[in-house]
Amino acid sequence: MLQTRFLLVKAKNLVLPTLIYTFTIFLVLFSSSNLSAAKNGLILWAMSVVPSLLPFFIATELLSYTNIIHILGKILNRFMMPLFNVPGEGAFALIMGIISGYPIGAKIVSNLKAQEICTDAECERLISFTNNSGPLFVVGTVGISLFSSQEIGLKLLTVHILSCVLVGVLFRFWKGKEVNFKKNSKHVSKDTKITLNRQNRVYFYNLGEVLSSSIQNAIKTTLVIGGFVVLFSVIVSMLESSKVLVLLSNLITPILNYLQIPTEYANSIIVGLIEVTNGVKLASISNSKISIIICSFLLGFGGISVLFQVLSITSKAKISIKPYIIGKLLQAIFSAIFMCIIL
Repeated sequence: MLQTRFLLVKAKNLVLPTLIYTFTIFLVLFSSSNLSAAKNGLILWAMSVVPSLLPFFIATELLSYTNIIHILGKILNRFMMPLFNVPGEGAFALIMGIISGYPIGAKIVSNLKAQEICTDAECERLISFTNNSGPLFVVGTVGISLFSSQEIGLKLLTVHILSCVLVGVLFRFWKGKEVNFKKNSKHVSKDTKITLNRQNRVYFYNLGEVLSSSIQNAIKTTLVIGGFVVLFSVIVSMLESSKVLVLLSNLITPILNYLQIPTEYANSIIVGLIEVTNGVKLASISNSKISIIICSFLLGFGGISVLFQVLSITSKAKISIKPYIIGKLLQAIFSAIFMCIIL
């Protein structure tokens, strides 16, 4: 028994090194296609990610030097606490997460923990539903550009928001007993922290320093996201070149048959689960009701690429990624169900 457990632990410790070795080998074997994929990833980041996310990152950094979070906390606490079991300040993460897109919500939640505005459990609840695709991507890119229909884009956005809110309501019970135990002591320090933060607000005399700091922090986060975009573009290319993507598509074929989904969508689903942008592009080609439902599912999940972007933010703040993973799986399922009802 002890020997078996030792072998399992040893095998588990070898998984990551093996994957990294395989990745390095595939970089050499498929260097031509990988180079093209990396270039496409950089173009996607430069043309889409930077213009859409960098201004919002700077804005959220600047807003952290104002009292907007405290104001929202006072106004919206009566709604946020009964619905999601989080302080009213969490509304800032929800609103900006919906308006701005990935991974603004995660960034704001990590800031709320750093400022001691939310407890660990409250941050875990928030991370489960505040990190979402933005309207610019859902309506503009998916709806208008891919499906040539603003109406479809608005339906996708409506379903996306409804499903994220439902996930938040379900996660209000996440670690409920633990929060009740810590509530009083934590919220005393929270009020003290807000008072102290008034000394660090933006004024005309320190505007240059605050603006410079906000831009630097925003650029750092944007560069990290760019690295993930390029990395996962290369990974998808590797999977295609090595025929692993075909194998994965064949593995989910029985599930698609059971759900009465044409097997031609298997490839787009696998790609979308890895990287959402390429997945919705492939799924939207047929421009059918099923393709809309699949895109709704993929937008709800967000992709493994976004998951690692969120992980890069939450790991620094020591926020568990587990509720995020569970929340996105639930949101993907709810999004598909809601879209089926609407269509």
